[in-house]
Amino acid sequence: MATIAAELSREEERKMLAGENYRGADPYLDLQREKARERVAELARVRHDPELYPAAVRDLLGSVGDDKAIIESPVYFDYGRNTHVGNRFYMNSMCTILDCARVDIGDDVLFGPNVQVYAAGHPTSPSERLSGLEWAKPVKIGNNVWVGGAAIILPGITIGNGVTVAAGSVVTKDVPDNVVVAGNPARIIKHVE
Repeated sequence: MATIAAELSREEERKMLAGENYRGADPYLDLQREKARERVAELARVRHDPELYPAAVRDLLGSVGDDKAIIESPVYFDYGRNTHVGNRFYMNSMCTILDCARVDIGDDVLFGPNVQVYAAGHPTSPSERLSGLEWAKPVKIGNNVWVGGAAIILPGITIGNGVTVAAGSVVTKDVPDNVVVAGNPARIIKHVE
């Protein structure tokens, strides 16, 4: 009986990661979010221990390119394990990643404070929202990207290589390589080499 319950519970996780509507209040998903909070607390606890810190980062995230990833506290991840970062990743404090879908972050990416990455979404119809269903779409951030403080990246967005996202911007559409975007909604304000 317990195996059937576990399989049913993991079904909501499967739907979430497949981009299907799912129930975010599922007990299994609640448990996974609680585990992520525990891993975030451990990361903060060992932040200045060069022996323990790299392992804590690897334990929190789905994958890490190298042991030079730095995640300043406090931060929030829905799951952590659905976030994958490349080499030399830096995340300043107060950042939030709602990784209900896969979030891929390339090499040499810098996040300012209060950056928010939302792979999660909710229906816009009030009656559908009351049903408890949610959805998620993957987010991809390329290499050598700087995301300025308090910028927001919405579900399903791809940001190219060599991009700067200005502080306070809300990224609502895909961003090509080698540009600076700013505003709400974010628009290209400059091309860079």
